[in-house]
This record gives sequence, structure tokens and C-alpha cells, in this order.
Amino acid sequence: MSHTEAAPGSSLSAHRRGRELAEAADGRVADVLVVGLGATGAGAALDAAARGLDVVAVDAHDLAFGTSRWSSKLIHGGLRYLASAQFDVAHESAVERGVLMTRTAPHLVAAQPFVLPLTPLVSRAQAALAWAGLRAGDMLRVAARTPRQVLPAPRRLPATEARHLAPSVRAAGLRGGLLSWDGRVTDDARLVTALARTAAAHGARVLTRVRALELTGTGARIRDELTGEEGEIRARAVINAAGVWAGALAEGIRIRPSRGTHLVLRSERLGALPAGLHVPIPGETNRFVLVLPQGDGRVYVGLTDEPVDGGVPDVPEVPETDIGFLLDVLGSVLDVPVAREEVAGAFAGLRPLLDTSPGAGADAPARTSDISRRHAVLTSPDGVTTVVGGKLTTYRRMAQDAVDAAAEARGLRAAPSPTAALPLIGAAAPDRLRALPAPRRLVHRYGTEAMAVHALVTEDPGLAEPVLPGHPVTRAELLWAIRHEGALDDSDLLDRRTRIGLVPRDRAEALPAVREVLELERARAVRP
Repeated sequence: MSHTEAAPGSSLSAHRRGRELAEAADGRVADVLVVGLGATGAGAALDAAARGLDVVAVDAHDLAFGTSRWSSKLIHGGLRYLASAQFDVAHESAVERGVLMTRTAPHLVAAQPFVLPLTPLVSRAQAALAWAGLRAGDMLRVAARTPRQVLPAPRRLPATEARHLAPSVRAAGLRGGLLSWDGRVTDDARLVTALARTAAAHGARVLTRVRALELTGTGARIRDELTGEEGEIRARAVINAAGVWAGALAEGIRIRPSRGTHLVLRSERLGALPAGLHVPIPGETNRFVLVLPQGDGRVYVGLTDEPVDGGVPDVPEVPETDIGFLLDVLGSVLDVPVAREEVAGAFAGLRPLLDTSPGAGADAPARTSDISRRHAVLTSPDGVTTVVGGKLTTYRRMAQDAVDAAAEARGLRAAPSPTAALPLIGAAAPDRLRALPAPRRLVHRYGTEAMAVHALVTEDPGLAEPVLPGHPVTRAELLWAIRHEGALDDSDLLDRRTRIGLVPRDRAEALPAVREVLELERARAVRP
């Protein structure tokens, strides 16, 4: 691959979408149809294509439109599941974290330090329990064979060092802190984009804005959301990876969504944060509010775990009760609590938890935090394979299990899954990434393609301009997203290829520049 080009076959664009949609709906029969292009669906498309199967993958909206863009951006090692005796889930999480950090996506997933400040609100017994948990989490790392140089050991901190890593924490009564490490993805939506493009490079037809109206074991009735035209995609096997919407496409699937809310703060509000924070939730022994510096002038604070009743919206709303809860917990450790008007933005995602209770209502678990995060793969009587549950960290194993089940149910001959050792677009060993002559921020977002993104500036020096003052995203990144990452409109660019849209004020300010880049590229595309 040239340093100024995208990986061969990986570019997603409006032109490619139109061509491949026509091919997919022309009556030919694909091996596998995947519905849903979040992490699990994109992962399933990659898994199937990498096994040599003919794959079509569709989504009614965009890549990472649903839950996969609303995560905490953490690649968890499974510590929380140890506390609830879900040992198999904990081990699976630790293994998959190691796969991402060392083999498939070391450009996107790296170690994130966290400090748990030992304030007067944390008793010595609670501190001892937390320390035991961190040590157990390190044993998970050992069991998963993740090298120590990838994830350092937890350790105790004196008060002075804890204050250095968490300068906004109240000094009065601070006894020290507990330092731990976990995996953190640069951007969850970028991970999904890398998955989809890697699948495309293996021959998968990745089609956004294509809604599945009805699924059967032999395909789907679909509608092109850009033109309104309806048609049919035929396939030997169908995988329903629609997340919180999966129950609407397959009988017998009951989803109990759980809402996870995050706040977006300006970085200057909390000062320099060399590490994230674990802030204990009062009255809970194993739940924390997380403070996550993003490196782009923002900090995320989350998250909640609340059951959601009623219909599933395209974009979940953030209730004021969630905002108040997070501010209260955060304020319990800060010198100066964050005021409501200082919250620059907020977002919520819905986890697609499988409700396995005997009946709804009174028989269901009282809290969604009590529902297992283990994923489930279910095949309906008409042959549709549905994959639900799980979490971002374990998307690869979920995808592998779904393709295994679909292939077995429909009699497909498929090679074993290679994805545990298959690098995603942009992946390379850390020493190679460090040697790339490109801005470090671009390397953390694009890996080996960072130089190609940066080279666009030589085509037009104006592309070096930031999309809005004070934010690092440049016009060159917008152009790359349009040409190679399947971005079709301003929402794709603002809300998923970049995360500018998480702050409404920033979104409004950036919109004219985004639309200008879109119009210029559309004009270029139609020139003879």
C-alpha cells in the first residue's frame, strides 16, 4: 500500500455503495446477509468474509449508528464480572482485550491508567476490597496472556502522587489512591469503521442506509433509505445483529435495554488529567462513575445503568435525573463540584441485554445491572441467527459465534475463524506506529493510514484548517471520511467519523465547514 493511499479494496464511498447495492439486490444469492453494522454486525461481516464466504451487510442508518458509538470507550478486562461470579465472562473479556491490544487493533486500543482516590467517603474496608479486586483483575491479565508491558500492574499511590494524577480531587482527607490499568479505544465508532472497511477489503458488500423491512432464513425485504426503492436480498444464511432493535426482526427475541449515560465536560474544567478516575458510587460495592479524558479538549463522565421501558428510539434522550446523579457522584471527590451549566453535552446508549426471565414485568430482574452481560446466539425456526447481549470488548467472539451458528444451521462450508489474528485496517506493531512520520493524534486514530490522511493537505493546503477553533479535527479528516470511510452526509461526519457532534454548540459551529467539504467533494465526483 502506498503511504498516500487507502488499503486496497477497503474504501467505502457513495459510488461503491450504489454499485454494490445493485449487485446485492439483482437476484443472486449471497452466502451470508448480516443486518446491523455496529461492532458485532461489522465484526460478523468481517468474520464471514475472512472465511471466504460471500457477504452482504446492511444497516438502516450508518456505521456505528446505535449502541456502538455510545460506549465508555473502554475495552474492559472483565473485573466487574469477577465480583458477580461470572468467571467465564470475565475471562472472555480479558482474552478479547488482549487480542485487540496486541494483535488486531493496537493502533486504536491502548492502556488507560485510572486512579481510585481514597477519600474519607471510601472506608479502609472498602479500599481493601477494591485493592483485592484490582489484584484479581491483574490475574485475569495473566490468565489471558496479555504482556505486562501492554498492561502495567496495579499499585498503591501516596496522597501526593494521587493528587498529581488527579489534581482536581479534593486534598482534604485524601489518604492516597489505587492506580490500575485497563484497555481504552481511541473512538468506538472508529473501531466499527475499521471493522467495516476490513470486511470490505475481504470482499464484503457493506451497505449503509439500507433498511431490512422483513427477515427470513433466506434473505430480507429491504428498502434503500436514500431513494425509497424496495427490493430483496437473498442469502443462504441470515445473521440478525441489530442490537436493541433485534427483537423487531426475529420472533422470540425479548430485549431489555439498559441506558448508559455520559456527560461531556470541557477539559479545562477538571484541569490536566494524566489519568482517568474511578469514583465510587455511594452505597455500591462494585460500581464506579468513570472520568475519561479524551485528548481532544473534552472529558467524559459516566455511566449509569438504568432499565428502559417502551419503544426504542433511534437516538436515546438523556434524562435530567441521570445528569444529576453523575454530577452528584463526581462532586463527592472534587474540590469544586461541576455545575449543571458547565455540562457541555451528554449522550446515552442502550445496551441490548437479553431478557431471559420467565415473563416480563414483575418477574424481570429489578435492575438491568443484574442481567448477565454474556452474549447469546439464537436461531429461529425459520433459520435466522440472532446475536444479542455482550459488550463492545467481546464483539469479535460474538461475531465468530454468530457465524459459526449460522453456518451450522444453514449447512454452509466455512473455514475456521481467523479474526483473532487478523489485523484491522491501520493496525501495526507499536514500534512501527511510533516511527510513522505523521502527527501522533492521527496515528492514534488512523494507524498506518495516518500519513495518507496527512498527505491530503498537499492536495489542498486549506484542508489543514481545523473544522472549528479549539478542536483538533481538520478538513482533511472530513475528506478522508467521505472518500474512504463511507460518510454520506453531515451527520455521518459530525456524529460518527468525528465526535464533534457530542457538544451541540460545537456541532452548530462546525456545520458550515462540514457542508462546504461535502459540496466540494460531490462537485468533484460528478466532473467528467
